[in-house]
Amino acid sequence: MRCDAPRWGHHGRESHYPAGMATKSEPTIVECTGETELIGDRMIVRLPDDTSMALPSRGQVAATVLVDGHTHPTVIEPDGRRGHWIAIDDGLRSELDLAAGTSVDLEIQPTKSWPEPDVPEDFSAAISEASDVSELWDDITPMARWEWVRWINATKNPVTRDRRVEVGVSKLRSGKRRPCCFDLSSCTDPELAKSGKLVEPEERG
Repeated sequence: MRCDAPRWGHHGRESHYPAGMATKSEPTIVECTGETELIGDRMIVRLPDDTSMALPSRGQVAATVLVDGHTHPTVIEPDGRRGHWIAIDDGLRSELDLAAGTSVDLEIQPTKSWPEPDVPEDFSAAISEASDVSELWDDITPMARWEWVRWINATKNPVTRDRRVEVGVSKLRSGKRRPCCFDLSSCTDPELAKSGKLVEPEERG
């Protein structure tokens, strides 16, 4: 894999990003080449180490990513090894006709504008039922909501998950805006992680 040195997005090169995205302090745009892989039926691209180190956080990073020139707003996920990976959704996978082992060119532009997370039904229902925490939930940042969702999802054990939903509501009720004692650099996708780390090819069942 190759990874180009990070560059600032306002050096005069024609930008592929939508009009209006650039700001006075536009973040670094990082370019690299990665390779698609399948874990189960999920497609991802692991970022080269140099690319990952150029990102502003060892945890999640909100970004607009160009995949072979196609705009892909996303939240880049940590792999639990101080690296990162990008999920390729079914729409982009179909649009680019991607198969496992396909080389793709990436341009990554971190952003401070976080999308809203998909809140799991059990946690969403618990928050809705606890009317006294709904106001705080709406008041915290999208980034903080991502942290709560990742914490809830970071277990395959249904008993542990139920307990986290209960504790999450309790913490919000006490005024906590983020879950505490949670390693933000860990991989928390239960379909792709093992012991807080993105599974390696040899670990797949």
